[in-house]
Amino acid sequence: MAVDELDTRILRLLLEQPRTSVREYARVLGIARGTLQARLDRLERDGVITGTGPKLSPAALGHPVLAFVHIEVTQGHLDEVGDALAAVPEIIEAFSMTGGGDLLTRVVARDNGHLEDVIQRLIQLPGVVRTRTEMALRERVPHRLLPLVESMGRAAAEKQGKQAGRAAAEK
Repeated sequence: MAVDELDTRILRLLLEQPRTSVREYARVLGIARGTLQARLDRLERDGVITGTGPKLSPAALGHPVLAFVHIEVTQGHLDEVGDALAAVPEIIEAFSMTGGGDLLTRVVARDNGHLEDVIQRLIQLPGVVRTRTEMALRERVPHRLLPLVESMGRAAAEKQGKQAGRAAAEK
């Protein structure tokens, strides 16, 4: 979905000030509340906005160890293993992958011993052939979407500028 300059401004506010009211967002943006609500509804309907909950810190919740566990799966058992991963609370994300493993999971743990226990649990799942674990040392770039949104907004503004220039030239 393409976002325009106003969508970009809306998304920036949502990311930077997630606890602000719709009325306040409309005031800051200088647009009608109905216009803002229509935009928000469209962004949700199109799957751009997927949630509004708080961002939690596993480390602050007592799970400071972060590891990425690659899981190789017996052919034909990817769905079953994927479903089984959902029952492991320390797995906070899991993706089907190409390359060296079939699944990549993001795992949090209280300490290294707890991480080993989680990995042992994964190894015992039916359909798991082997795992490979890589421990994160320090987060260098936190999960972020604002730079992407801003670049899309700039591209949309440039496109609108070019279209307006062509339309003016044709007159």
